[in-house]
Amino acid sequence: MNHTTAIIIITVIISIAAWQSRPLLERLIFYPPAVQRGQYDRLLTHGFIHADGMHLLFNMFTLYFFGRAIERFYIDKFGSLGFVAFYVLAIVVAIIPSYLRHKNNARYRSLGASGAVSAVLFAYILFAPWSTLYLFAIVPIPAIVFAIAYVGYSVWADRQHGGNINHSAHLFGAVFGVVATIIIEPSIVLYFIEKLLNPAF
Repeated sequence: MNHTTAIIIITVIISIAAWQSRPLLERLIFYPPAVQRGQYDRLLTHGFIHADGMHLLFNMFTLYFFGRAIERFYIDKFGSLGFVAFYVLAIVVAIIPSYLRHKNNARYRSLGASGAVSAVLFAYILFAPWSTLYLFAIVPIPAIVFAIAYVGYSVWADRQHGGNINHSAHLFGAVFGVVATIIIEPSIVLYFIEKLLNPAF
């Protein structure tokens, strides 16, 4: 079993368990005042629970299709647990800006793997910017076009401070995925530019 599949299975199990147990959900969710009290594990555990079935399905569907490609890259660089380390670190890094912004907000909560999934997706785009993604699993769109639209929308939506979606985690997860991959393999920048300018490359 590859690590992407293992992460998906673990996330599905924990998410379902949290839906069945409100106390478990409340213990795992990202809640800034609890983090300030020393429950630092919430910086990670929130990434393994989801609001509902559609939230879980969308994240795991995306992870399944793009995680396997990126998994090979990180395993080649760091060994068998390289991708797991990348994914876990992405969850934590993506939520830190939200923590800094809301650390004194007792009404703020966040959950979901979107930050880490964004990291995986945007790392993938570095390798294949013109590959076809399917928006809502239906509408075909080039990966690089999706990336530009995704970042623009996330920045705009985050500034609106509305809704229950943590657009900040999406954005910072995406940035982490790109930056981490470039740091590990700087030559990917030239490769990305070549692929961007010459899709047949």
